[in-house]
Amino acid sequence: KFHQHNASVTLMRTTVEENRAIGQEIGRKVATARGPVAVFLPRRGVSAIDRAGQPFDDPAARCALFEGLRRAAGAAEIHEFECHINDPEFAKAAAERLIEMMKQAARK
Repeated sequence: KFHQHNASVTLMRTTVEENRAIGQEIGRKVATARGPVAVFLPRRGVSAIDRAGQPFDDPAARCALFEGLRRAAGAAEIHEFECHINDPEFAKAAAERLIEMMKQAARK
């Protein structure tokens, strides 16, 4: 599926299968982290045009991405939210967890 963003940029939506593979690759990389790691997953979209009613809205593709990531991420801490990546509550939760992790690291 293609979306013409402007005269110079055309975007292509990844398929369910491609998203699953991308998620697995991200998960494999997350699983090799040497320090603490937290992954935040926004169930309602991962980009401005991957939101309900937008051109790349594809819940099945998002689910496949997250499923692939969860399966390959090992013991990584995973947080899932019923919101969009650009929603304030998602940003707040991610920032709060980052600050908490930085404080933990500073105590070591």
